[in-house]
This record gives sequence, C-alpha cells and structure tokens, in this order.
Amino acid sequence: MQLHAAPWPGVLAALGRANIVDYSIHHFAPLQLLVATFKYVGVDWDTDMKKIAEDPETQRWWKLTDGMQESFNEGAVGSGGEIPWWTVSFNQYSFAGSLRSDC
Repeated sequence: MQLHAAPWPGVLAALGRANIVDYSIHHFAPLQLLVATFKYVGVDWDTDMKKIAEDPETQRWWKLTDGMQESFNEGAVGSGGEIPWWTVSFNQYSFAGSLRSDC
C-alpha cells in the first residue's frame, strides 16, 4: 500500500507524457482491492500506452509492484505484457455540475 500511496515521480511523468490526467488510486480494504481511475486526454490510446510500457522507470515500478497484485484478466503475467494486466471498465455516469439553485 505504501508504494501506491507515493508513486515515483518518474512514473507520474510517464503517465503525463502519455496524456493521462486526474489519476487516482482507491483502496477498498475489505477485499484488499486497489482501483485506479484516470482521464485519458490524448488521441492515440495505443501509442500512448506503448510509451508508458517502454518507459524504463515505469518498467522498474511494474517489476516491483506486479508481484503484489493479481490481475482479473486470465493469462495476464504482468504489466506491459501481451495480455493486459489491468481490467478496463467504462464510466456509466459522471456528475460534474452543481444541484444548487443559487449557482
């Protein structure tokens, strides 16, 4: 948990270069589950994800953290592998406004 509470600056820089913003990690203690959320603001997802996978600092991070995690994706062997380590889910609803009548 401590690692994910303070990710390395080089890993964060790689995310930024790959057009990832508003990245958050949430911990659901009863299941020991980490859930990451972020916004992708780029135009070429595959190229940007390849940039992250090729980043040496990110590769070191993954080597350290992958062994602490399990993937939901059958056959995944680690971050950056042929079978995605991370499970993608899609936003069903967002509220970014205000319900206040005085706004």
